[in-house]
Amino acid sequence: MSGPFGPTPVVRMVMVSSMAGPMTMNRVIHAAVRRDLGRLESALATAPDGDRARARQLQVAYANLHDQLKHHHEGEDTHVFPFLATVEGATELVEVMETEHQAMADALAGAQTAMDTYASTGSAGDAHAAREAILTAHEVVERHLHHEENDLEPLLLPHLETPEWKAVEKQLRPASLTESGRFMAWVQDGMPDAERAYLRSAIPTPVTFLLSKLAGRSYHRDVAPAWQPG
Repeated sequence: MSGPFGPTPVVRMVMVSSMAGPMTMNRVIHAAVRRDLGRLESALATAPDGDRARARQLQVAYANLHDQLKHHHEGEDTHVFPFLATVEGATELVEVMETEHQAMADALAGAQTAMDTYASTGSAGDAHAAREAILTAHEVVERHLHHEENDLEPLLLPHLETPEWKAVEKQLRPASLTESGRFMAWVQDGMPDAERAYLRSAIPTPVTFLLSKLAGRSYHRDVAPAWQPG
């Protein structure tokens, strides 16, 4: 399982620009989440009526996004938030974050139900309803991602080299090679230049390539085709 701040045991930070602030693996993951939500919104807006094959393809793509977010936030709930609860000034923020996680879980579950309905019919009407559910989820998710990047990360930054955080990092390592590969394939699919530069600085390129292409084969087979031109 990929941890909330990356699939490797070391969390490194690099300044992308004075405007963007420090890049983190957390932000790399957030960029992939935003990318897929936008892709789904566009695909559902132009979905042909009655095309069940296309509907099932988008259902699979959403299920992958939902799974990646679930792992991401479970790691935060289980390991990162308890650590932050010991940081001075973070207690109230952690409580807010936990509430936001529940709101996201509810919105994402609603989107899952809408996507499942659309997959069963392929109708334009259900595609529209699914898009509305995705838009709602996107709004809820974006509120949390923005809050996390602007308020949580600055509190965490001074602690990244401490033994206590290193112990947290050990808990965030991938559970299996397959899950690590699927994550790496997903996060790199259409990755913007800033995020790709950070990834190359944090993880050796041969490692990301092998994980993505070999261990991540299921992503390339089952999910990536949803985003390729027909």
